[in-house]
Amino acid sequence: MRDPAVFVVATDPEGGAALLAEMQSRYARDYDLVLASSTDEAEALLAERAAADEPVAMVVVRADCADPVALCSAIRSTVPTAKRLVVRPTWTRTGPLVEALAAATLTGVVDTVLLQPSDRRDEEFHSAISEYLSDWFTVAGTPLVQALRIVAEPGDARAAELVRWFDTSIIDVGWLSPGSEEGRAVLDRVEGTVALPVVELFHTGAVLVDPSPADLFDLLGQSADLSETYDLAVVGTGPAGLAAAVYGGSEGLRTVMLEMRNPGGQAGTSSMIRNYLGFPRGISGSRLAVRGLNQANRFGARLHRGRKVQHLDAGGPGVPHRLVLEDGGEVLARAVVLATGATYRRLGVPGIEELVGNGVTYGAPMSEARGMAGRYAVVVGGGNSAGQAAIHLARFAEMVKIVVRRPDLSATMSSYLIDEIDAHPRIRLFTEAQVVDGGGEGRLEWVTYRRNDVGEDVTAPCDGLFLMLGAEPQTSWLPDEVCCDDKGFILTGPDVPEDRRVAGHVPEHLETCLPGVYAVGDARSGSVKRVAAAAGEGAVVVPYVHAHLEASAGVVVGETSPMPGR
Repeated sequence: MRDPAVFVVATDPEGGAALLAEMQSRYARDYDLVLASSTDEAEALLAERAAADEPVAMVVVRADCADPVALCSAIRSTVPTAKRLVVRPTWTRTGPLVEALAAATLTGVVDTVLLQPSDRRDEEFHSAISEYLSDWFTVAGTPLVQALRIVAEPGDARAAELVRWFDTSIIDVGWLSPGSEEGRAVLDRVEGTVALPVVELFHTGAVLVDPSPADLFDLLGQSADLSETYDLAVVGTGPAGLAAAVYGGSEGLRTVMLEMRNPGGQAGTSSMIRNYLGFPRGISGSRLAVRGLNQANRFGARLHRGRKVQHLDAGGPGVPHRLVLEDGGEVLARAVVLATGATYRRLGVPGIEELVGNGVTYGAPMSEARGMAGRYAVVVGGGNSAGQAAIHLARFAEMVKIVVRRPDLSATMSSYLIDEIDAHPRIRLFTEAQVVDGGGEGRLEWVTYRRNDVGEDVTAPCDGLFLMLGAEPQTSWLPDEVCCDDKGFILTGPDVPEDRRVAGHVPEHLETCLPGVYAVGDARSGSVKRVAAAAGEGAVVVPYVHAHLEASAGVVVGETSPMPGR
């Protein structure tokens, strides 16, 4: 198979040759650079690649083509996973083309608009190109080397669950059939009885038989030393937890992060976050999570992953808090930040619940999206995560349906996502509807919708159902001493009832009724359910932690002010 293609489309011979040369100077080794001198030629060549199932990573269209927006729209239909960039030979701020490109960018027809380099070493241009190629590779590329290789029968539920544990880690995971040559080679290295799935770690050569996620994370170095007492334990590594770990570590606190599943939380499963400050071209949730984790590690925070926190025993003056893990391990910390986030509500339809893991998924379709190629997918939910999931699925699926009970999406989804969904040819919105049944022979094959607006049930084929309904806080494991509202979200600061407060202690902002135990992000009652808001709470909580530690037993922690300014 040829290398992934990068197309340059330009009707101006001189400008097209210059743009192709610029691209060849950086990317010719790893990509097949193709120049199309007309929109008709581009569409024909792209159709040939699609028919041959040959990957197209990117199409770069010069803005002086007859209709660059129409061409990008056609490209989205032919090769929906390819990145679509428009390059302008000159820069102007106003005019019909500027307005058309702005509208196309807003609706996702065009990924971005760049200025063509006029000299060598235009690093801003190549930074954008590299970012989009990286995003394409993460979503649709085929890595030559996988960090982990799982040997299991196709469709094995246990193996699929292991793959999902690495959804937001940007770790390439390969799946080998036990009957394949590569699969047999891995199985031949097993000492003792073979029980599928078998996992091989490429960089160490280790082979594990039916491992737990914790076993894998230990070998990958994602376990912390639990013998010491930490200044700060952060439970959960969504945006709020990662921010708390970054700021805690940067302010000199010995910090440990406790994560049961994937860093990034619900935000980490978002295919593209476009409204987060500082990322004008957008950033995937998985990339944001990995960057946040690396940043926390840089400041000394340590990750302990794959074990569920089962209980919190509150400490007191001179006595650290104790977090008990499901494997019997314990974490001692002088302060605790609860950033456990929220999970999606269960649909509660028996026929569908029985097929979870076999066509039914709670949450975003990270590892499952490619398996939807040419199939029919349904997303239930009207929040931003559901909208991003639908757009991501539409890169692969023949058709994606969004099902919501409300009459429209305006109350629950950001406007930019609504615009992109409305303009997408592969996405259909069903309002005032709900999924009431589903089934199949061992795997989901159909679902039944109830159209509340017309009072009828409709059954339709469905290969993948992705349920993203509301939010249930992950707080059931907390002791009764931590008071929550009637929905289970943690009360903090002035919201803590006076009769639940420790005598003589007024909870600080973000502090629970237990001194030295704080709550941030989606698990906190009254929080704004946005990535930026969660990250802000994670940053804001650290000065309160610092002040608490310095006040406790007269201990001074770190070298910085207890109320740092940034």
